[in-house]
Amino acid sequence: MTGDRILDHTLAGRVRSAAEAAELIRHGESVGFSGFTGAGHPKAVPGALAERMRAAHEAGEEFRVQAWTGASTAPDVDGVLADAHGFSKRLPYNGDPALRQQINSGEVEYIDVHLSHVAQHSWFGFYGDLDVAVVEVAAILPNGLLVPSSSVGNNKTWLENADRVILEVNSWQPRGFEGFHDIYYGTRLPPQRAPIQLTTPMQRIGDPYLRVDPEKVVAVVETDQPDRNSPLKAVDEDCRAMADLLVDFLRHEVRHDRLHPSLLPLQAGVGNIANAVLIGLQEAEFEHLTAYTETIQDGLLDLLDSGKLIGVSATSFGLSEAGARRFNDDVHHYKGRILLRPQEISNHPELVRRLGLIAINGMVEADIYGNVNSTHVAGSSIVNGIGGSGDFARNAYLNFFVSPSTAKDGAISSIVPFASHVDHSEHDVQVLITEQGIADLRGLSPRARARRIIENCAHPDYRDRLTDYFERAQRARPDAMHTPHLLDEALSWHRSLVETGHM
Repeated sequence: MTGDRILDHTLAGRVRSAAEAAELIRHGESVGFSGFTGAGHPKAVPGALAERMRAAHEAGEEFRVQAWTGASTAPDVDGVLADAHGFSKRLPYNGDPALRQQINSGEVEYIDVHLSHVAQHSWFGFYGDLDVAVVEVAAILPNGLLVPSSSVGNNKTWLENADRVILEVNSWQPRGFEGFHDIYYGTRLPPQRAPIQLTTPMQRIGDPYLRVDPEKVVAVVETDQPDRNSPLKAVDEDCRAMADLLVDFLRHEVRHDRLHPSLLPLQAGVGNIANAVLIGLQEAEFEHLTAYTETIQDGLLDLLDSGKLIGVSATSFGLSEAGARRFNDDVHHYKGRILLRPQEISNHPELVRRLGLIAINGMVEADIYGNVNSTHVAGSSIVNGIGGSGDFARNAYLNFFVSPSTAKDGAISSIVPFASHVDHSEHDVQVLITEQGIADLRGLSPRARARRIIENCAHPDYRDRLTDYFERAQRARPDAMHTPHLLDEALSWHRSLVETGHM
């Protein structure tokens, strides 16, 4: 593979095995791994590192690292390192079941961070020094420039800030990726910051390549392994209902001249509900759409192929196996219509607000006043993390939070008296959707919000109890009617869930 993908003579001389490269990572170090939502992560070095960790633990020695990434990765990174009990700290997002258990048990410290903040916090020194970067690329050019692979994430920052760099060159990634990326190198630290000159989703403001100081590259590892390529679930009745409600709401906004018939740039979180919304847009009348988002799912490829979507800017792919095969087999078909950027740009609040995004994200629960919990079960157990939802929701032109009204066969209501954890306060939440209906909260006072959320979004099995709570809260404190609560029972539903498994 070296002749096809590693064209710089100096770096070609540093080709090592994954085991040899892993020897260069030491206990206690901070390691920046590439990877965002199962795409573009290193495939070989983390596994070799995990083997070293297991051997050290069997010998009675401690061997753990702090791991920084773009978002979630895959079993090749989070899975193998969690199985080896190799994490001491992890940021900014997780998606692996074993790692999640270790975070919730207290074994691993977890820093849940807005994805737009990670790069700048690294530059500010908030996390300490970055010792090693392990970054996947599609190719190394003769001049040492790097062709990024299927995600960008925080790779630019890791390559710049790390003391040592290990590159994985993956021949599974299309060589045709060259030209798909827009790597912005204009970021400065306060007080030298300047406006980012991006005014349309597909505008280029950077370079097609990543840069690295060749003196820092201590190993180059050759791989030929696929991304995670998560399978998509079939769109169920509830997802279809929520997608239909959202699309109808967009039609309503167009009719009232609050949206153009081509809408505004779309952002859709990862998951089955978001993909259902994209399918709904495929069937709707809207044309000449654009997207400015984090992750490209199969639904966005479908919209590109149909011509409904004219371009998508993101930081990563998040395709199914079939979607990845479709893209890889016809990569040149998508060139010029897909741009991958660093997540500090894809999620940048300044750009989100300037472009006027329509943001669509999932939630764990919302309370009757519109506070949204995206991250925790019963207030204490982390699920994945806030990801980019805060970056987009607070700064979007229009934001939606979407969830089925119940979970665990009706044992859990997603509409509760008081959210057990708040990621998005009522001030940042505009529209809630469940399969029961839609609650437009714009311009409403807290009590008006409560009535609309209960009537439109709560499941019938819980609606009367929510109404009862709300009415009793108003009677109990006539001198505190702005956001009335019964403090002794506001979290009683969650207490019941913990004690009995049912709300």
